[in-house]
Amino acid sequence: MQHGILTYLHKTGGYAHMKELRAASFQTRDIAHLVKDGALEKIKPGLYRLADLPDDPRVGRGETDVCQAIPEGVICLLSALEYHHLSTFVPKTVHVAIPRTSKPPRITYPPIKVFYFSEAQYKTGIETHKTAAGPVKIYCAEKTICDMFRYRNKLGEDLALEGLKEYLRRRGADPGRLLRYAEVCRVKKLITPYLKILVHR
Repeated sequence: MQHGILTYLHKTGGYAHMKELRAASFQTRDIAHLVKDGALEKIKPGLYRLADLPDDPRVGRGETDVCQAIPEGVICLLSALEYHHLSTFVPKTVHVAIPRTSKPPRITYPPIKVFYFSEAQYKTGIETHKTAAGPVKIYCAEKTICDMFRYRNKLGEDLALEGLKEYLRRRGADPGRLLRYAEVCRVKKLITPYLKILVHR
């Protein structure tokens, strides 16, 4: 029966909820044994993942876990900055945004830092990446930079500037698009002077 559980999870992309496993006639005790033996990992109450699930080359396992555990969650700030290769800083927690009206999520692993965004700031700039395990939502590079400036006092203005400089070095950088997101994030007046200096270097 335990082997059947592992086979089932391989077919579902490596993740499954307890209610799905019960509906497939699997026993709670067999699931518990697999967790104890290290074949399954408990992400949050009622959500399990194969321990040997291969990493997606585009999205880290931690980010995938978080988006499976928090369906409304969007990878943001330092985690999104790292995803877009806009910083050399590697955060110890996965940064995830949820609507300001949402309840705090319960997740066992990985460690997360939750940020509550207003409706306009939450909905704007979301990219959805399809993985074998399911969709992973993450903010686009421009929105991420603007969010970094919005949280500069908590996360460091140096990291926000690093992200901006790295973005502007890239082919296809679009200052106009960046400013549109800056307006939504209410940091347009803050970012504009940096843009004027950096773009005309």
